[in-house]
Amino acid sequence: MEYEHIVHSFEPIFDSASQILILGTLPSVKSRETNFYYGHKQNRFWKVLAALFQEPIPETIDEKKHLLLRHHIAIWDVIQSCDIKGSSDSSIKNVEPTELRKILDASNIKQIYANGSKAGQLYKKYQLPLTGMEAVVLPSTSPANAAWSLERLCEAWRKIKC
Repeated sequence: MEYEHIVHSFEPIFDSASQILILGTLPSVKSRETNFYYGHKQNRFWKVLAALFQEPIPETIDEKKHLLLRHHIAIWDVIQSCDIKGSSDSSIKNVEPTELRKILDASNIKQIYANGSKAGQLYKKYQLPLTGMEAVVLPSTSPANAAWSLERLCEAWRKIKC
């Protein structure tokens, strides 16, 4: 598989009441196809949030946005653009970070979480010097993290609840 230069193509989800910011690395191929975050059917992000907040799993983009904002959660990614092979986080190079000030200046973010170790590593390298806010790294909800069951993910992610 060849490297492809990818530019993040959709906006962060947040409002002035957002208190938690969850960051991924970059939208996967499937997420880019659906034009929204965590678009791969086997990614457990939406199932984890639904379980934590005891709500139905959101299906539409609007339902997903409402779930996030109802619980004061903002989501975006660490990377604005990079070179990547498919959806392989391990292949990421030539990173240009997102401008997190866009969210931090317009909301009430108290804690930043990274969805997976690669998002955490990239945040620490590219974003921490700019934000001064440490990120808590959570286990990835990606289907590539098959070692973690949905139940285990929910337990680890429980700390995001405001």
